[in-house]
Amino acid sequence: MTRSASPSSPIGLSLTLAFALGSALACGPASDAESSDGVDPGADGTEGVSSDAAAHPGITATNAFYYYEDVDAAWRFYSDVLAFETVSDFGFAKILRVAPSSYLTLVDAERGMHSADEPKSVTLAVVTEEVEAWYAYLTEAGVPMRGELNVGAGRAHDGFVAIDPEGYYLEFERFNPHEENVALMPVLADVTPLRPGAGATAARPVDLGVQATVLWLYYDDIPGAQAFYETALGLEMIVDQGWAKVYPASGTGFLGLVDGTRGLHQATPEKGVTVSFFVDDVEPWFTRMQGIEDFRFRTEEIGDESGRVRTFVGYDVEGYFLEWDTFLDVEGNEALVALLRR
Repeated sequence: MTRSASPSSPIGLSLTLAFALGSALACGPASDAESSDGVDPGADGTEGVSSDAAAHPGITATNAFYYYEDVDAAWRFYSDVLAFETVSDFGFAKILRVAPSSYLTLVDAERGMHSADEPKSVTLAVVTEEVEAWYAYLTEAGVPMRGELNVGAGRAHDGFVAIDPEGYYLEFERFNPHEENVALMPVLADVTPLRPGAGATAARPVDLGVQATVLWLYYDDIPGAQAFYETALGLEMIVDQGWAKVYPASGTGFLGLVDGTRGLHQATPEKGVTVSFFVDDVEPWFTRMQGIEDFRFRTEEIGDESGRVRTFVGYDVEGYFLEWDTFLDVEGNEALVALLRR
C-alpha cells in the first residue's frame, strides 16, 4: 500500500529523503514473438516538446524511483553488475545515472512513498546497440531472465528482458532501422552512449554502452493516457507500436505508454514506482499542472526543506505518482547538479 506523506514533504523518493534532501524498448509490450515492452517479446533540453513549447517548461532529465526491502543489495546489483554511476547517495536512497539524461533512484521502502510489495507495474528499457554483448555478459553474471535474447532480420527492435534482485523488469533493447522507427533513429544517432568510466571497478565491459531509456508504464485506457501526457507535458509521440506509444521527455529519457492487456505487465490500481522529472525550476511546472484537469496533486504546495531540493508530487490519469524535482546548487548536490547543468 502507498505510504502517506505530509504535504510539506513531497519528494518522490520518500518523505524522509524529502527532509534529507531538502524537505525510469519495447515498451513493455511483448516482442514480435511474445509481447514485451520495448523488446519485441519482449543537458538535454526539451526534445519531444510540442510546438507550443513556450507553454511547457523544460525537462532536464527523467528519473524513476524504485522501492526495495533490501536497498543495499539492489544498489550492489545496479552499481557492481550494471555499473550505473551513483551520483547522489543518501544512505536509504541512491540516485544512479543510467543514460546521459536518464536516472534511476533506489529507495528503502521503509522510508519511501511506496511499499516493496506493491505491483511492479513498470519496465525500464535500457536502449543500447550492444544487446547481444549485454545478454552474454548478464547471463554469465547469473542475472535471471524473463525473456531470452530475441533477434531477427527485419525486426523493429531486438532485445531481452532481465529481472533485478527484487523483481523489477529490465529490458535491454536495440531499435533498428525500420519504418516504425523513422523519427527515433536520428535522435539516437546523435547520442553519445554512456559507458563505464576509465576508473570504474565494476565488471561491465567498457564497450557496453547505454544510449537512452524508455520507462514503460501500463494503462487500461491508452488514448486517455496519451491525451494526458500530450496535454500536461506537451509531449509528441515519436514511435507508434500500435498498443504501445513512445514519447521523448528529456534528451535520452523516453516514456512508453503500454496497453495493459498486451504488455509485460497488466494495468494495476497500485504501482510500485514514482515517475520523476528533474527540472531547472519547479515553479512554472507547479503553476502549469494546476491547470491540468486530469492531474491531482498529492502535495498542496512546493516543498523546500533544508535548502537542497524543491519538489511537488501528484498523480497521472491512472494513478501513477509523478514528481518534479529541482536540485539546488548547494553542498551535497555537487555531482548531480554538475551533470544536470551540462
